[in-house]
Amino acid sequence: MKFSDIIGNEDIKKALVGMADSGRVPHAMMMYENEGGGALALALAFIQYLNCPNRHDGDSCGECPSCNQNRKLIYPDVHFTFPITTGTKVSGEAKSLVCDMFVNHWRELVIQNPYFLENEMNAALGFEKKQGLITVAEGRSILQKLSLSPMTDGYRPVIVWLPEKMNRQTANMLLKAIEEPVGKTIFIMITHAPEEVLQTISSRCQAMRILPISKEEVTQAVCEMTGKSREEVEPMAAISGGSIGVALHNLSEQSGLSDMRDLFMDLMMALMRKDLAASLEAGEAIAALDSREKQKMFCSFAGEGLRKIFMVQQKLDSIAAVSPDEVDFIRKAAAGCKKTFCRKAMAVLDKAEAMIERNVNQKIVFTTLVCRLFAIM
Repeated sequence: MKFSDIIGNEDIKKALVGMADSGRVPHAMMMYENEGGGALALALAFIQYLNCPNRHDGDSCGECPSCNQNRKLIYPDVHFTFPITTGTKVSGEAKSLVCDMFVNHWRELVIQNPYFLENEMNAALGFEKKQGLITVAEGRSILQKLSLSPMTDGYRPVIVWLPEKMNRQTANMLLKAIEEPVGKTIFIMITHAPEEVLQTISSRCQAMRILPISKEEVTQAVCEMTGKSREEVEPMAAISGGSIGVALHNLSEQSGLSDMRDLFMDLMMALMRKDLAASLEAGEAIAALDSREKQKMFCSFAGEGLRKIFMVQQKLDSIAAVSPDEVDFIRKAAAGCKKTFCRKAMAVLDKAEAMIERNVNQKIVFTTLVCRLFAIM
């Protein structure tokens, strides 16, 4: 992957190119992204640039043997580590599994979509609805690989996807390798929850925040990747939170968008009527959505709906981007809500989404959400 293939995060690209050109490449980096935010794509482009002998104008050539191997994820000195467990595609005891057993499925997934979400990786590797871990067996596998002589004279990167899934014993095992890597070994950690990464690991890495990109950039990227029209993609980009991966996932779940709209409308109408029983019933319907991703998608959709209501309240209809099929509802909600409701409700939605991430019981999450919204309406 080349830097030019990646839309957005221009400052990060410049920083990575500057590191490579100056020869001041950190021995360990930690990229913090919102899920699906593009850190893996940036890491792959950085690795390709580092090992390209013909790089120029701030990018790899994309044509040399090194670039071809990196593009296919078969460069011999690049190693991938990610959370795994037993499933339908690889069997055996979870504590004895290593990522090499899953690497072909991993390559297929990354080549198809480097912005994938965690649940999409789990499904691709055959353990959907399970939680993977980076275990001691994987730690031993990494150390064994690094003990061997490199097959090329370039950099030897180890990409660790979701280091927050690494247990303490594995982290302690890798600590010396991360702190004092051999030769041109570099560790690139990609995390969605830096606060959950063990301090002994994160303190030895140079941190790099991968910021969400603009709605326009998300739309452009998804249109290029899928061939869909802007009209199809823009509603998904609007509720993606600046994440290409989330927008792609939402697009694949597009048939559920009307359901999200109905749920949001039912909830808002019940709240405006001050009907607690109906509000709680709407909350139960949201909690009944069959995956965490759909529940998070509802929170994003509701947040976008609140933004539109707020914009209409402020007499900014021209930039509210309200579609014709929802204009009557948005205007009615704008007239029926307090001026302070949207701002306070956004904070409530953020808390609900954080609880979903922490695997809090869905009924508790959305009952709490409804009660808080009811109190501020």
